[in-house]
Order: sequence, then structure tokens, then C-alpha cells
Amino acid sequence: MKIDPDSIAFDFDGVLADTMTLFLDIARKDYRVQNLRYEDITCYMLKDCLEMDEGIIETIIQRIQDGSYTAPLKPMAGAAEVLTQLEKFSSPILFVTARPYTGPILDWMQNLLKMNSESIKVITTGSFDAKAEILRDHRVAYFVEDRLETCFQLKNAGVEPVVFKQPWNRQVHPFREVGSWQDIHSLIDWKEETP
Repeated sequence: MKIDPDSIAFDFDGVLADTMTLFLDIARKDYRVQNLRYEDITCYMLKDCLEMDEGIIETIIQRIQDGSYTAPLKPMAGAAEVLTQLEKFSSPILFVTARPYTGPILDWMQNLLKMNSESIKVITTGSFDAKAEILRDHRVAYFVEDRLETCFQLKNAGVEPVVFKQPWNRQVHPFREVGSWQDIHSLIDWKEETP
């Protein structure tokens, strides 16, 4: 089954942006937290799976949201190429994030994707629970998400989740999974010809 380009939307952190690598880079460089690996992040709520001071975790998350860091926030491999192609079929491309405000997201995305602001729409919800309603309002049928709990909420609301594989979502679930942006590319119904 192929996904219509107009019916898909994306989460930001952990799907488009490699936010957890940035988290680890800040922890190592600025807080001298060593011996942490990406694979150690086995749950979405970091305080529940990392042996780190909870205050430091919260400070790093706040810095990431504010854009107050010097380490680079990198995209997931292949994201820019797939989204650049998607723009030819569907614009604006919708991103829905549980972040409470956009902070540096839009500038970062425009830099990465080399698209004008009309080609990207970012909605911040401030809550994981608010995503389903936003997606329904925008008639999104498929949403690429890395937080498994949100995927169950989306399914109950009539939005088909696509789980972006991460160490923190390795529990058993019934949803379609992707492990890369190349996998996302293979799910989309690219028309015969570019419009």
C-alpha cells in the first residue's frame, strides 16, 4: 500500500532531527556526562532510563528547545532529499511536534531543506496528546512518529501511525515501521511524472 503525498505528515524530534545525538553531544561537552550511548536511550522519558541528574536532563532539553547550544543539530540521513522531492507533490509539508514553541525549528528546517517558508508548516502542540486533533483537522491519514505511546493515541483517533525505529520504541506494537528516510521514500506513491 502506497501513501498519497498529500496525506502524510511528520514529527520533528527523532524523525527529521537527530535530537538525541545532540542531547548526548551537549551532555558530554557541557556537563561532562560520559559513558552514555544512543542505544542507552531505551525510553522516551529520559529520566526513566538514563543515569543522569534529572536537573541536567531538563536543562539540556530546554537548551535544545531554545536553540542555545553550539553542537550541530543534524538531520536524519536522507531526510532532506526525500522532503525536497515531496515538496514537488505536496506543499506545505506538515510537521507536528510536541515542543511548546517553534524556537529555532523553522530556521533550521529552511537551512536544511533550502525551501521557502510557504513550503513548510510547523505546528507546535506543547503536548503529545494534542497531535491527533491537529492531524485530523489537517486531514492527515499517516503520521511518522518515534514516540510509541503517541502512535497508539493516533491509531485510536483514526490516524495511521508509521513508527520511525529508535532504541526507545522497541516494544511490541502493531504498526508499520520505517528505519530510515529511504524506507519512508519507498512508502510514498510518487506519481509517474513530477507535476
